[in-house]
Amino acid sequence: MHNPTSANPLSATSVTASVQERFADGANHIAGRLTKGTSGRTHAVVDPATGAEVYTYELAGTDDVDAAVAAARAAFPGWSGLTPGERSDAMHRFAAVLDEWAEEFARFESLQCGKPIKLSREFDVPGTVDNTAFFAGAARHLQGQSAGEYSGDHTSYVRREPIGVVGSIAPWNYPLQMAAWKVLPAIAAGNTIVLKPAELTPFTSLLFAEAAVAAGLPEGVVNVVTGAGRDAGEHLVGHPDVAMTSFTGSTGVGKRVAEIATATVKRLHLELGGKAPFLVFDDADLDAAVHGAVAGALINTGQDCTAATRAYVQRPLYDAFVEKTAALMETVRLGDPFAEDTDLGPLISHVHRDRVAGFVDRARAYARVVTGGEAPDHPGAYYKPTLIADAPQDSEIVQSEIFGPVLVVLPFDSDDEGIALANDTPYGLAASAWSTNVFRANRATREIKAGCVWVNDHIPILSEMPHGGYKASGFGKDMSAYSFEEYTQVKHVMFDNTAVVRKDWHRTVFGDR
Repeated sequence: MHNPTSANPLSATSVTASVQERFADGANHIAGRLTKGTSGRTHAVVDPATGAEVYTYELAGTDDVDAAVAAARAAFPGWSGLTPGERSDAMHRFAAVLDEWAEEFARFESLQCGKPIKLSREFDVPGTVDNTAFFAGAARHLQGQSAGEYSGDHTSYVRREPIGVVGSIAPWNYPLQMAAWKVLPAIAAGNTIVLKPAELTPFTSLLFAEAAVAAGLPEGVVNVVTGAGRDAGEHLVGHPDVAMTSFTGSTGVGKRVAEIATATVKRLHLELGGKAPFLVFDDADLDAAVHGAVAGALINTGQDCTAATRAYVQRPLYDAFVEKTAALMETVRLGDPFAEDTDLGPLISHVHRDRVAGFVDRARAYARVVTGGEAPDHPGAYYKPTLIADAPQDSEIVQSEIFGPVLVVLPFDSDDEGIALANDTPYGLAASAWSTNVFRANRATREIKAGCVWVNDHIPILSEMPHGGYKASGFGKDMSAYSFEEYTQVKHVMFDNTAVVRKDWHRTVFGDR
């Protein structure tokens, strides 16, 4: 742990006071107002950097979910009945409020997640503002197939219509961005939404709903219920008035969400786990690959489904890559999330920190821990950046999602072998290929089975581009205009142009030609 800047005026204590004041009325946001939960149970949000409780609230129960869904259903006719331009104007105002409140969002995100303030300020918050501005424009471009006379006797066209009330569940690793990814395409398309954030990290989801109201979005368009997954979450997914479910989280929980949604024949979007390969060919720029690996593996303390977790390095570069990556990892500064010079914050909780440590400790029996592999002497849920080498391809550390600051490096010989190893996983969310040969890189982008493949970079996302996976990483897309495929119903409308009473095809049912 490094010593944080002593003169830093920003602290967990000051942000905690702001949170407690802002959400004194409860951790649900229903029909435009904060309310307390009615489950009869409370939950304490813990600052993972200190282990201190910073906010205690009443968990939402099934009655709160019912109230939120009713509010969303009541708001749907008015919101869906607006013109695309009117919804667009409202969302542009929403983006402006988010930008105005940017510092508060960043502070709340860092407190609940332990993110370094520079990550919240420079990645999470501006990305969310940009995403909101993108969907404000996209709301005016819900396009269908051009009208035409495809049968000769009829004019056909396609309408895109909102589905209704969307029930979404977001994870704890990117609470603000995931709230935005769920809410924005849904409401841009004319739906209304009930969002359930993780119990660990409700602050920025609630603030997001507050910002929507401040921007003038009608009450009930955006609702938030903060409850446990086994009651509030499952009740939301199975609710008869919820027409669609979108879930981001682990593959295991995603399977349960799918079971519930399928039983009620809902539209379903799943963004699940990942185990992203980082494929380095022997003609790659070694220093660029090393920097990309450290950044890609450690962003958000490795708690990212797209994080670089399996580096496959062609044998001529393998030893140098391991040496340089370990050396660069050792320069990363762990510390107070509110210090400007902190690079890496804690994991989300001590329980999760111990889970990550368990993977590493078990790997010592069959692999080499090159650097890291331990928690520093600190009360927070910190874990040192860890590099592991020489693990077998079928080992737990290579195949399982660790969700922490741990990178595993393995060698390969031929290009065929490298691509095969990259694909040897049940997941398929993201990957990267590192090469200065355009043909080699292009082959990798074709043959790696993942929803996103970066070339000579790893992690950047764009509002204009889709995000979603293959295989056990789920289906459907967040962000971009492609997300409207999840949040709209396509309707074919057909007009007869002949005014003929007896159509020629009627003879197949009665009479002769």
